[in-house]
Amino acid sequence: MVRCIHSPFTDIYFHLAAEEYLLKQGADDVFMLWQDTPSVVMGKHQRVQSEVDREWAELQQIHIARRFSGGGTVYHDLGNVNLTFIETVSRLPDFKTYLHRVLEFFVSIGLTAEGDERPGIYLHGLKISGSAQCVYKNRVLYHCTLLYDTDMTILNKVLNPEGKIEEKESVPVYAVPSVRSAVTNISNYLPMETIEDFKKTVFQYFSKGQSAVAFNEWELGAIDKLRKEKYIRDEWIFSR
Repeated sequence: MVRCIHSPFTDIYFHLAAEEYLLKQGADDVFMLWQDTPSVVMGKHQRVQSEVDREWAELQQIHIARRFSGGGTVYHDLGNVNLTFIETVSRLPDFKTYLHRVLEFFVSIGLTAEGDERPGIYLHGLKISGSAQCVYKNRVLYHCTLLYDTDMTILNKVLNPEGKIEEKESVPVYAVPSVRSAVTNISNYLPMETIEDFKKTVFQYFSKGQSAVAFNEWELGAIDKLRKEKYIRDEWIFSR
């Protein structure tokens, strides 16, 4: 049975730590739905200068974070819904399996979405979802964003740094740049639904009607420890 978590928290550093904890220390298969207050989340191998207008983000009190999976940089706010799938596997899966699960969800609500090879999800050629994945021993994690009613003005501003990167570097740095795409909100195609309605629909679909399970006290302590020792530290966030 899959453990289904509907997180009550809105802190990006907590959620990144929770994902790593559930992947590496847990044994259950997990589905987690979560949201964050305004945050920019970079992939593990990305450069801050290439991806984020850091000065503007800090001025606007937008959190800057780095996750432990690869992929490109994304913007989170309370108009965005995040999904995490963690599973124990006998062999490395085709990660497009998870993409197809999400595409099937859109079919269930009457929207015809398309995936690409990265894999992202599009409605009428505009991106509504980005994803990333990672493997730890016999455990896999796949997570994705769903842009439901995100502030597109802020997204486009904070993910487009104006300054150019200094070319004078004594040591080359390996970094993976994001692939830019035009984006849109799912709410443009579901105008009668609020984000609360949308979250309920998403959770019910992927949980298959199961009740949400909360984090226990031991998990909260371990996740908070990882949050403090890794995810909120400048050494991790600004390491590239």
